[in-house]
Amino acid sequence: MRGVPEESRDLGIRASDAERETAVERLREAAAEGRLSLEELANRTETVYGAQLRADLERVVADLPAQTAVPQAPDRKARRIVLGIMGGDTLRGPMHLEGECTIVNVMGGVDLDLSQATIVGGELTVTIVSIMGGSTIRVPHGVRIDRSGFSVMGGDSVKSFDGPPPPPDAPVVRIRTFNLMGGNTIRPSAKR
Repeated sequence: MRGVPEESRDLGIRASDAERETAVERLREAAAEGRLSLEELANRTETVYGAQLRADLERVVADLPAQTAVPQAPDRKARRIVLGIMGGDTLRGPMHLEGECTIVNVMGGVDLDLSQATIVGGELTVTIVSIMGGSTIRVPHGVRIDRSGFSVMGGDSVKSFDGPPPPPDAPVVRIRTFNLMGGNTIRPSAKR
């Protein structure tokens, strides 16, 4: 269109899933830096997933500092996002997980069973944001768990893992939780 700046024309283009995921990552980083409350993070995340246009995404992150460009390297870790918004989802069975898995629960929940999962590279970070909802994470024996979190009117429950501790070279699952009137259960997978 003549007379419309290039940048304005781009904002009228429909948003892609990759652009939505980039916006959610930017929001998550802003929350981790203390720029957004958990409630703001949940509200903005919901808005991002409903965004139709690039302009809609830009409005959600407009008051955040510019993000530094990250070069696209071939070995960039994969990300997976799972939503439990007023409902839920279950992930189980054979799957390859690499890098990061982000779970967002808003009045719903996600059940993630890692018992048959292959953790590519030996490390996985699971970030869970729960607003009036929560997740159940099942971790197989022999996997090291590194868990930390922050809860307001909610909390996490970590069920005991029987048996010897995992070896030092065992895969590591890092679980990071942010709960507002919600919480998560981390428990061992059923033995086979």
